[in-house]
Formats: sequence, structure tokens, C-alpha cells
Amino acid sequence: MSKHTTQRPAILGMLGGGQLGRYFVTAAHELGYQVWVLDPDAHSIAGQIAERHLHAAYDDRAALDEMARECSVITTEFENVPAETLDYLAKSVPVRPAAAAVSVCQNRLSEKGFLRDNGLPHGPYAAVHSEADIAAAGADLFPGILKVVRFGYDGKGQAVVEDREAAVAAFRNFKGETCILEKKLTLDYEISVVLARDEEGNTRCFPVSENIHRRGILDISIAPARAAQCIRDSAMEYAEHIAAKLGYIGTLGVEFFVSHGQLVVNEMAPRPHNSGHYTLDACVTSQFEQQARAVCGLPLAEARAHSASVMVNILGDIWFDGDAYREPDWNLLHQYPNLKLHLYGKHEARKGRKMGHFTVIGEDAAKVLDTAMAARAAIGIAD
Repeated sequence: MSKHTTQRPAILGMLGGGQLGRYFVTAAHELGYQVWVLDPDAHSIAGQIAERHLHAAYDDRAALDEMARECSVITTEFENVPAETLDYLAKSVPVRPAAAAVSVCQNRLSEKGFLRDNGLPHGPYAAVHSEADIAAAGADLFPGILKVVRFGYDGKGQAVVEDREAAVAAFRNFKGETCILEKKLTLDYEISVVLARDEEGNTRCFPVSENIHRRGILDISIAPARAAQCIRDSAMEYAEHIAAKLGYIGTLGVEFFVSHGQLVVNEMAPRPHNSGHYTLDACVTSQFEQQARAVCGLPLAEARAHSASVMVNILGDIWFDGDAYREPDWNLLHQYPNLKLHLYGKHEARKGRKMGHFTVIGEDAAKVLDTAMAARAAIGIAD
């Protein structure tokens, strides 16, 4: 075991209370731990099943002090917890991953700088602090994508810009917030690697997944990815290198573009990843159990897949039929014996909101994909 093992029974702290936190709570419970969740949302779905939900802001010192007193180790479920919060907690209790690693991933400019400084493949980009930066940007960056450097996710806070004029308009629409201008690459396909790394540097990669997005939100993940073995091997090597350079402890997601046959690192997520949800049903160990093991100093488990799988996100859109609001007929999905449905229990469906997912597993990858696409159509997910 690692030097600093969190012995059971103990309380683990989780910053953030969405679906990633909920699955962490379940995994931690199964390993014999209790969990406290801090989340400002009164309806936190992770808080609902935790031993305690601290309904407070991430900078609430009283709540943070209480967590630091009672929790043996603290982790996060999303990258936008303020680094200052993690630093404050780290003075009293182990925080994994550390603030230094999270801060790199929560700012797109810091992230690109990290990739550049460590010789990792990345797309051309320029920092945009003002309209003058757009005027000075190289012509090769157009067409491009202008993104806010903080708090953008699932297609939010970004705009495709064909030329400088469009980039200026988008920058103004973002209220002059610091942005990054990235060259729009020609994509063959997208893949991701989810891995776990412990404090001794041991790493376990889950099988590489192939990801298909719709309107900037992950729609489908296929595992294993339909990519050449050399591409998959290189992606895992890059992801392990990133984790090592970050001094990372926990579960990490790394997204890649494949452009003209070459790997390009898109971004890192210092937490379990949506594209790793298939691990709940198709692998010996889930990404959430690995997160709990890594942060507690337990030995990492096998990350091997026992089945081919396809994961499909369920968004709140299918609750809406014109002006009508209705619960989808889940019996339509229950007709598929190898389909595993996961509903997150969120109190309100909204268009674009992740409400759940399902994963189809099996031995024949082609049949698994066909079944997943048939089920996706049956429940009313539009192309």
C-alpha cells in the first residue's frame, strides 16, 4: 500500500455534488467509507446519498473548516472549484488532486502552456486579452474557435469564428473576458483516455474510448475506440506523461483530437470523465472506484474491460415534446437485455442538461453499437 493510507472507517470529502460526485459517493460507500459533500446546490444529487451535505459556497470558510476537521482526505468532482479553496484545505488535510494540478486544467491558457512546455502535441492558439490581440493573431488561426479561458464546458463559452471580424464580435459577446483563439482543426475523430494515478506514481489506464459530440456535448462513447492500436497506445502514453508531470493523484480524463492521422491533446479534466461512464458496466473496476482508491492510498485495481460497450448520454431534451413536458418511457430501454440504464435523479429536466446515460455491453462490438443506436432512437434522441 501507499505510505499514507486512509483507513476505514473514515470520512472522505467531496467538493461538488453532481453525477460524478454521486458515483464517487456510491463507490466510497462500497469500499467502507463515509462521504461528506460540499455543494451550493440545495438539490445536490451527490449530497442526497452522502452522510452529510454541506449546503455552502466553495469559499465558505466555516464549511471548509468543518470539512478539514472531520475529513481524512478531500477530492473534487469538477475542475472549477477555486484553486484558493483547495490551497486553503490543503493546509489542514490532504487534497487530491492538488490545487497546482487542478489550476492548470481549469484555465485554457495555463493548460495550453503546460502542453507546450512539456512537448505535448497541441493545436495552434493565441491568447486574447483584448481586441488588439485578435488583430495581431496569425492568419493561420482562422477559421478558429474562440473560447473563454474559464468555466466553459459542454460547448458553452465558445464560438466558431471564420475571420477576425467574427472573432471580435464573439469577444464582445463574451464581455471582453480573457479568451483563447484556437485554430479549428480538421478532425478524423475524437478519443479520450481515463486513467487513475496514485501518490507513488502507479498508473492504470482504462481502454481508450471514441467520442462523438452533438452541439458541443458528448453524445456517444464507444469503447474500445475504433482506432489503430498505435494511436491508442500513444494516447495512453501521452495521458500517463501528463499525469506524471502534474504530480496527479486521482482519476484524470484526457481528451484528444485525431487530425490527419496525428494525435493532438485537446484538454484535460482533473476528475472522472463523462466518456469514462462505460467503466461502470464494462470494466472490472469503475473510474469512480479508482478515484476513491487513489485518493485514499489503496492499491489501484484492474482497469481491464470485460465487454465491448457503447455509452449514450441522455439529455433533458427528451422530456420536451413541443410545449409538453413529460417523463420519457423508460420501458422502451428496458426491452434491451444488455442495456444498463443510469438516471441521475436530478430534480428538473432542462434542455442540454445531462439527466442520465445508458450503456450497452456485449462481446460483439458491432452488434453492441447497432443495439445502442437502436435504443437511442427508440427513446427519442434526435440526430
